[in-house]
Amino acid sequence: MSTAIHDIGYRHYDGPRLGRGQTLRALYTHNLRALFGLGRGAKAKIIPFALAAFLLLPALADVAIKAIVKEAQFLIPMAAYGYGFQPLIAIFLAALAPVVASREIRYRSVPLYFSRPVGPWDFVAAKFGAFATALVLLVGVPVTVMYVGFLLTRSSLIEAAQQGGGFGSVEDIPTVAGITGDWALALLGVVLLALVLSSFALLVAAFTPRRGFGVAAVIALYLISNVVVGIVQGISQDRGAWDVAAWMNLFTPFNLVYSVQVALFDAESEPLIAVPDTAMGLTGLLLCVLVVAGSLAALHARYRKAGA
Repeated sequence: MSTAIHDIGYRHYDGPRLGRGQTLRALYTHNLRALFGLGRGAKAKIIPFALAAFLLLPALADVAIKAIVKEAQFLIPMAAYGYGFQPLIAIFLAALAPVVASREIRYRSVPLYFSRPVGPWDFVAAKFGAFATALVLLVGVPVTVMYVGFLLTRSSLIEAAQQGGGFGSVEDIPTVAGITGDWALALLGVVLLALVLSSFALLVAAFTPRRGFGVAAVIALYLISNVVVGIVQGISQDRGAWDVAAWMNLFTPFNLVYSVQVALFDAESEPLIAVPDTAMGLTGLLLCVLVVAGSLAALHARYRKAGA
């Protein structure tokens, strides 16, 4: 029996050890790229980029209307952009949360990550940060396009209003400082929405390792919560119980976040059936914190168990 030694090209690594921070950044970047299908096949890019395009089109249309028709009002209030396109965002959550949350559980590769200086909290932070970043980009970019478009067309809107060729008077056109404040508050709402939705969707997907079940679970919870809240609000509205209708906004993710925006960030109240007051806004903000913290704690427990 002969024995042969084969050179497989192994080289000892003598370079710098970048440490835990670099590992966390690498995990974050990997998950963010996976969400948009970067580094993967063309099929993986269809859903995220198609949804991003659909969400961007109304913002571009708004800028075009301001430039051509001289309409100073926004088609959709910047603060209500995420609330107005709930179905598209829900599709993004359902389709891509399983990509980030459950692949390692499904393929039982979590212990391989934890064999290195990566703990469950690092794993959760990287996934949560990547998913929240993707949602901020998805909604925040169109909002910023509307803001920049208004700044670029504001002088022509004022000129058209002065000549009587625009819609409305000069007094109806917001100041630069005013619209900048509205944009900043709208982005703050986008960040809050991203934190709540990403933690909620990742938790659901992590407990449904099969991708199809994860997609169905996220969509089902979104639809069921909306339907139940809508029914209760409709009954409350018919009976004049407006306080009950307003409090019910706290029991579905999109309404919860938008109620906080209306009550605390001075957002437009028209999309909501009942307008929340300051106490409801503060309660909603506390509930947002609890949802995010509770979801992350449950995700930590889930990955810790999967990595054992």
